Amino acid sequence: MTDFGAIDALLAGAKKEVPLPSAEERRALREELNLSRAQLAQALGVSPSTVGGWESGRDPSGEVREKYAYFLEGARTKLAAETAAEEAPAEDPEDDDHLDHADHDDQADAEQNAGGQDDDVDVLTAPRPCVLCGQPARHQVAGFPQHLDPAECGTSEPAPTSGPAAPDKPTERKAPGSPQPSGRQGQSGRGVRVVPVGRRMQSADTPDLIGSAVAAALAEHSGDVEAASKALVKRAIPDAMALLDHSRKGGRYDVVAHPWLPDVLHKQSSRGADQIWEARPKWARPELPPGEHEVTALDVNGAYLSALKTHLPLGQLEHSIGNHHDRRRAGVHLITPPDWDHDTYLPNPIGSRDEPGPLWVTESTLRLLLRISTPKYGLCDPPEIHESWTSGATEGLLEKFRIALKDARDRAIAEGDEVTLEYVKAMYSKFVSTLGESNYNRELYRTDWMHLIRSQAFANLWWKAHHAYDEGLMVVRAMGTDELHVIGDWRAVFSEGRGVTEVKIKDVYTVGASDTTDQRTEVKN
Repeated sequence: MTDFGAIDALLAGAKKEVPLPSAEERRALREELNLSRAQLAQALGVSPSTVGGWESGRDPSGEVREKYAYFLEGARTKLAAETAAEEAPAEDPEDDDHLDHADHDDQADAEQNAGGQDDDVDVLTAPRPCVLCGQPARHQVAGFPQHLDPAECGTSEPAPTSGPAAPDKPTERKAPGSPQPSGRQGQSGRGVRVVPVGRRMQSADTPDLIGSAVAAALAEHSGDVEAASKALVKRAIPDAMALLDHSRKGGRYDVVAHPWLPDVLHKQSSRGADQIWEARPKWARPELPPGEHEVTALDVNGAYLSALKTHLPLGQLEHSIGNHHDRRRAGVHLITPPDWDHDTYLPNPIGSRDEPGPLWVTESTLRLLLRISTPKYGLCDPPEIHESWTSGATEGLLEKFRIALKDARDRAIAEGDEVTLEYVKAMYSKFVSTLGESNYNRELYRTDWMHLIRSQAFANLWWKAHHAYDEGLMVVRAMGTDELHVIGDWRAVFSEGRGVTEVKIKDVYTVGASDTTDQRTEVKN
């Protein structure tokens, strides 16, 4: 009787696990209610990463499963009632959850656009030559001195109908907010449209320095592609600086090219390094689920080229103390990084660092940590800032330079022009590598810029890893600036190609065997 009684008690206490909808529906129900993972996690008493795991296919158990099922059923009922009553709000165009995981190379910072484009007309304290006609002008548009009234501008005369155009003399353009003069724009057929700093200026008079250099090198070496490529790569640094100078014409910011730098940005010895930590990732997932898995190693294109879009300090760095971050400034910061509890499925944004305690990081790393510490992500606590070396900053300082390189790279890929492609790669990679204490670039000495651009490339890779995880892929590795290994349908998450917003396959391999130790070794080494 005792045995039967125990069985009866077991059967009375046993119950079938409450069913759950698919992982896709779980996430859709939460997002349709505009709830973040952090909010749901707090209500259920779990971490945001745990909720992320459930939305990627893992199932909870026990009491928390019942709570989660109760939330999902309630969410489904609420949404169904709203739909039936036709009271569901239209999708908010300002909702940028889907943008938070997009390629960092194509995102515009909110503070960059906060002022809009209508305030780009400024009154000059002293007249400066108009970029259109060369005569004194008292206003500037998007950083370019010019006449607002076309009648005052020397380019209001019709352009010649024959003969070569005069160099560096663009024609009439329309100031933002001013009416288009009738008939005049069509007389010359060479109108110039100026847009705010940080975007491209479209003009038929803008010389193609990259294309001209490639053509000259090929002509000099009688069409010998290999010899022309070697010559172009050899002169990549001075050519990059010439392109930078050209892209800075008419810019609204003055840059200190050779500032005094604090000791933390100087090498500690002739062959040593300075004190800045760039957060370089060298991470591998410690364990995989049982079974055999196909891993795709993805190569991120143009990592340093994309990282040129980052917050760079303009002037000499100034010292400050205290746990405060000013988004209008950029530089390097001494911080105590937060604890990271997600190393089993995402790399630490601070990189592969074993030593505890404070360390000097760049603006790029600090902004990454601050962002993922917000309630929207809830992945860590905010870092503690002890002291900083910063200056007024802008994210668009190198934007025209970056766009010129990107456009040349895109054309070279489309046309199969390997000479230009290698030349452009050498320009942006050598530009970054020689900004520090280098004998190869005497025109610009900004060790802080070098660290900032490099760490921005690492931050961009981290966001790609987070995007992959958030879309249900299993992240296996993240290495350097351009290597991401994943398991799953990655083509549903990333675009394949050679563009800077795309990825290409570096390798495909299989991991996982009957022996778990062999599997881990294969993944980590």
